[in-house]
Amino acid sequence: MLQKLFSLKGKRALITGSSRGIGRAIAMLFAEAGAELIIHGSKPSAKLDEALAEARSLGAKAEAVCADIGDVEAVKGLIKSVGDLDILVLNASMQHYLTVLDFEPETFTQEFNANLRSSFLLLQGFLPGMQQRRFGRIISIGSVNQWRPGARLAIYGSSKAAQFNLVQNCARAYAADGITVNSISPGVINTDRNADVLADPDMVEKLRAIIPARRFGCAMDCAGAALLLASPAGAYINGADIAVDGGMKL
Repeated sequence: MLQKLFSLKGKRALITGSSRGIGRAIAMLFAEAGAELIIHGSKPSAKLDEALAEARSLGAKAEAVCADIGDVEAVKGLIKSVGDLDILVLNASMQHYLTVLDFEPETFTQEFNANLRSSFLLLQGFLPGMQQRRFGRIISIGSVNQWRPGARLAIYGSSKAAQFNLVQNCARAYAADGITVNSISPGVINTDRNADVLADPDMVEKLRAIIPARRFGCAMDCAGAALLLASPAGAYINGADIAVDGGMKL
């Protein structure tokens, strides 16, 4: 029973931004659960090749694709090349550590395009097929910053808040088609994206002080939540946001 509850056998999954960090952890756990994988990177890289090799070493059927999610035509090309999907994980994003006063309009547009417009385009591209097959699992990777905004992540946090609003809209609109749409909001996760911030001892102490668990998370913490939402065990969860943040949101 336990293995069936968390099995992804026979399911095809695209995890955007899965060459590293949280996306890679999700992809590898999905591989162990039996999913067929499409591993995505913004461009060809050694990390993308390594992620593909690791997924295959776990016994998964896997392929790698490249696309700049901030570019409309690139996203449309990704949708066309991938084809039918059972599971879509909206993980890839852009993040600038800047205050509102430091942002340039061009940078604002770039970040919102990568974080929100790409989600809209991918949903628009893959939802019709899921409707036809009467099955779909969509998971967006949000941020604790959508609930507890950080001064230097104002635009990132607002883009993730908008993304979750989109998730809730789709969760309500397509549930009757056998599709669930949910969000995971990571807190401070020890990945290469956060390496520069976590290299500052003063910042480390400040962050720990606002996390009830008094520690940082790892990418696999988020992967476990994603597996729940993608698997039969989470089939009745819809429109939810799961905070994986050690209580930072509180």
